[in-house]
Amino acid sequence: MFEVMNMETQYKSMNVMLERDPEAKSYFNSLPDYVREQISTRSDSVNTFSGLRDYAENLLRGDD
Repeated sequence: MFEVMNMETQYKSMNVMLERDPEAKSYFNSLPDYVREQISTRSDSVNTFSGLRDYAENLLRGDD
């Protein structure tokens, strides 16, 4: 029996991810400007969609 692993694509940088993953690009574009700006300052270390979501959620928690 084979085990199916859910491997997430890891990109060289966030910019590459946004070019190649329409879902990630749509999510990024839906974020408030200040969140996009903060994430962009660390674009080299945001290289997966889940990493992008996690980082954005952490920034958005400050809005409560």
